[in-house]
Amino acid sequence: MATEFGAIAAAIAISVTALSTAWAQAKIGTAGVGALAEDDSLFGQVLILAVIPETMVIFGLVVALVATGFIG
Repeated sequence: MATEFGAIAAAIAISVTALSTAWAQAKIGTAGVGALAEDDSLFGQVLILAVIPETMVIFGLVVALVATGFIG
């Protein structure tokens, strides 16, 4: 019974973090393209801001691995 709950918890952890990352990157990407259209010197800052939401998926993966018993 515990393994089923661990699998459900892992699926929820990955799916919620993936959806929230997609939403954040859509908003950041839209704003970043608008900023780059006005000033090309912002490329480095826009690139860093576009990469930061990917850490949410990594945290979701860690939570999923802990929930399934792979880590811990």
